[in-house]
Amino acid sequence: MFAKFSTLLTSQDFGVKEERLLKAIKAMNDIEEIIVNVEKAQQWHHLLKSVDHRVDKTLAVLRPETLAEHRALLASFGWPPKLLASKVESGGLSKLLNPLLLMHGDEKKSYAQSFHVLCALQQLHSRREARKFKTLGQKECEIRLWAIDELVSPLAVRMEYHFVKWAEQPEFMCALVYRVTRDFMEGISDILQPLIDAARLRSYSANEAWVSAMVHILSGFLTKNVFPALAERYKEKDMKLEVISLWLHLVDLIVAFDKQMQSLLRYETCLLFPDAQRRGISVLIVFCDRPDWLKIWAKMELKDGWKKLKAVLKDAKAWQIDDKHRVDFDVSTICETFLLSSREAHKAPFVAESALKLAQEMIDRCQTLPVILARAKFVRSTVARFFWYFSNVLLLHCRNAELSPEEVDGSLLVRACESINAARYVESKLQEWSDDASFLEMKIAENNSNMEEQQQGFCDDCFFEEEIKCLAELETNWLMEIVAILLCQFENLTLEYNHTEDSNVFIEALQSLKNQLNVLKKNLNGKDFLDLWRSVADGLDHFICGSTLGGDVKFSKKQSNEFGTDMQVLFLVFQPFCARPEAFFPCIRDILKLLAMGG
Repeated sequence: MFAKFSTLLTSQDFGVKEERLLKAIKAMNDIEEIIVNVEKAQQWHHLLKSVDHRVDKTLAVLRPETLAEHRALLASFGWPPKLLASKVESGGLSKLLNPLLLMHGDEKKSYAQSFHVLCALQQLHSRREARKFKTLGQKECEIRLWAIDELVSPLAVRMEYHFVKWAEQPEFMCALVYRVTRDFMEGISDILQPLIDAARLRSYSANEAWVSAMVHILSGFLTKNVFPALAERYKEKDMKLEVISLWLHLVDLIVAFDKQMQSLLRYETCLLFPDAQRRGISVLIVFCDRPDWLKIWAKMELKDGWKKLKAVLKDAKAWQIDDKHRVDFDVSTICETFLLSSREAHKAPFVAESALKLAQEMIDRCQTLPVILARAKFVRSTVARFFWYFSNVLLLHCRNAELSPEEVDGSLLVRACESINAARYVESKLQEWSDDASFLEMKIAENNSNMEEQQQGFCDDCFFEEEIKCLAELETNWLMEIVAILLCQFENLTLEYNHTEDSNVFIEALQSLKNQLNVLKKNLNGKDFLDLWRSVADGLDHFICGSTLGGDVKFSKKQSNEFGTDMQVLFLVFQPFCARPEAFFPCIRDILKLLAMGG
């Protein structure tokens, strides 16, 4: 059979060639079947390698010749067509003529025969590669549709001629690729898909292969000619700002282009497997193959996002809460578990929403990155780091309040509430994002890439675990700071009461505490305010109990009545926050019981 190939390839009758090629491919498929059966017995390894080598040599001759015949056939009926690039520059949208739809009679029959041979050859190749990957541990190759690649290759040559002229105008490149892809989709679907189905190539979509190959044209050109130049210029200090602007503009165009190209496949069954589709239909794949470019892009995105946030912080309204849409809860009736969803419900300032929007933009821009681990690295280098910076902003905003027990100003309490509310809101959103399927995928990819750490138990289940912990710590620390300051001030104001038992002093201290709690209730989110007033109540319970029972104190009937009256006033301070405030003062309640028994 091998000896007859020279005769086969010089024959002028394509029908005869096709018949002989198909016989040859069938023979090699039979050989493959025998190899698979022998391999199962795990014997004759050297013989199998020898047979594999001979088949590979045959295919090395057969495939190029078959492709050459196919290219000649394409050229004979006018492929590739003229691209009319001038129409792209002028914004014209005239539809391109598709030679595939103009084929008739013998042309159509010859193309179908050639297509069938290419598909049969690819099927054999795919089968052999899958077997080698499974049994010999060889690297699995990316299988694309050869017949589609043969349509795209000559188009790529023509397109790149125009791409070179548009080096400073990448929007024209995207427009040309999209227009050609869209205009030829009808021919690809109507002519090629039936041929693919007839060839029994399972899991192949003509439209998907076509769109993927066209995306590859643009990504290939950018990889060779655009991003290397930008990366080199980025190293020059005086060029950095210009390069950042050009790079981010190009990424914007790529993201929009990816969405356009994927929209062409919205009715394809492959959308049931979006990740499989996305793998080959994104120009952002250039960053998956070049981690150094991914790192540069992440730095640019982080710098740009932080610059935008700093501009927001300069606005006087950045820390304001929208009073028109403020959500105030009746804390005496709501349950322990709060469901806070919106910014208004959290009473978070505008700056928190701005930070989340900027982070969401960074996430959206990397959504079409085909490799999940690359996407995870990008989000870690941009969004995660961005929120670390933001948590420092919130911390600094709290520290600038300069809270002190000597003077607890309402405006300073509001300033601390702003940071706490912002932290709580961002924390809830990060948890919400972490529960999303895309972030779960990224976390799994990270865990799989760090198996050693995973086995030692260092991996978190939540993607933004560390960032959430940082924000939660900020909330807790400053809530406890406010509680400590309120209790300290109350202690300072009631020092005279402990010695003279002057109720007026105690009532004045309670009035001050009531005013501060009202400020906090108005400005602090419901969940944190619940924790805060209960902590204050617990602190007051222990403080008053310790002050009352310190030493050998004996109460007269009058003193007992006065103490009871003062405690009722204390309970009234907390009455707006719960139905039975005395339940949160167990020590005081016990003292009152003892005094009642003694009376």
